[in-house]
Amino acid sequence: MKTIKFLFLFLFTALAVNAQNNKVIVGAECTDEYFPILKNKRVVVMSNQTSMVNDEHLVDMLIKHKINVVGIFSPEHGFRGTADAGEHVSNSIDEKTGIPIWSLYDSGSSKPSPDKMRQFDVLLFDLQDVGLRFYTYNASMARLMDACAEHNKKMIILDRPNPNGFYVDGPILDMKYKSGVGWLPIPVVHGMTLGELALMINGEKWLPESRICDITVIKCKNYTHQTLYHLPVSPSPNLPNMKSIYLYPSICLFEATPVSLGRGTEFPFQIYGHPNMKGYSFTFTPQSIPGAKNPPQLNRLCYGVDLRNIPDDEILKKGFDLSYIIDAYKNLNLDDHFFRSFFEKLVGVSYIRKMIMEGKSADEIKAMWKDDVENFKTQRKPYLLYAE
Repeated sequence: MKTIKFLFLFLFTALAVNAQNNKVIVGAECTDEYFPILKNKRVVVMSNQTSMVNDEHLVDMLIKHKINVVGIFSPEHGFRGTADAGEHVSNSIDEKTGIPIWSLYDSGSSKPSPDKMRQFDVLLFDLQDVGLRFYTYNASMARLMDACAEHNKKMIILDRPNPNGFYVDGPILDMKYKSGVGWLPIPVVHGMTLGELALMINGEKWLPESRICDITVIKCKNYTHQTLYHLPVSPSPNLPNMKSIYLYPSICLFEATPVSLGRGTEFPFQIYGHPNMKGYSFTFTPQSIPGAKNPPQLNRLCYGVDLRNIPDDEILKKGFDLSYIIDAYKNLNLDDHFFRSFFEKLVGVSYIRKMIMEGKSADEIKAMWKDDVENFKTQRKPYLLYAE
């Protein structure tokens, strides 16, 4: 009996140690790799609510270790991650630390002013991305890289896993549609971490005037592009769970249509509908709530589709899937009035709207960007930090 108990204890301990050894360690946790660079430097941090080091916020951890943090840059949704998408976010003071917060989203995602750039020596960047071209954190990173390159500042990127990092899909941005939701010539789903993408921005000379930013990427440990990484903290108010993050590449296109994608409900980016959609029994009513103060179709009963029961592996297999938006387009019968001018900024090319209106299937349209995706995979290969 003692032998059985001993074997059970040994097996349990071995499994626990193996699980710990395989646990993904994010860049922010590898303090021995970046603390020496911060020593005796004035440090500004680009972070939000996802910038956690185990159970402690990065800024609090830095202050505890006597790092001289002189300012905090905040991205879309603000430092605490509670603002609506695209909402004006003002400069403020962090109540806990007294450190000034400088919003990069107070006037349409601008670069920091020269005055702000003179106030620090090193920029520490730590945001949890979700791997989509139109998720604005990659554009914020690129603009900060450009500002640091202009002002000869060091930038350290504390890398985090990409929850959609196991595939590449969607058309590459036609740069005539460059905007705050499409800043780089990459596919909708680029399959890279922000650290890898930063290396690619430098290597491909994508910054204005081919500037190069002095960057150091602090890698994740125990991570590959096939790691299904579940985010410990919601990256923004309307991406509350992994289902919404997996559906986000496809469902986000409804932002450029009259169709609701569930903002103002408990399940944003997991449903879609409209008051005039026919043939559906599922209903929902968007309301004004924190993170979605004035959602599309506010207080109107919408008929549509509930995607919450689709298995995750099925969503992942389909990737960037146009079938949802094609379904709504056919159902509402609005022709070109279905699409807002914003649509091309999201999809990044002109042909998708035309092909949907011509009645092409999702698979027929997907074939249009197949070669672009393969070429991009080859192009990005020198910059990958993690096994594919």
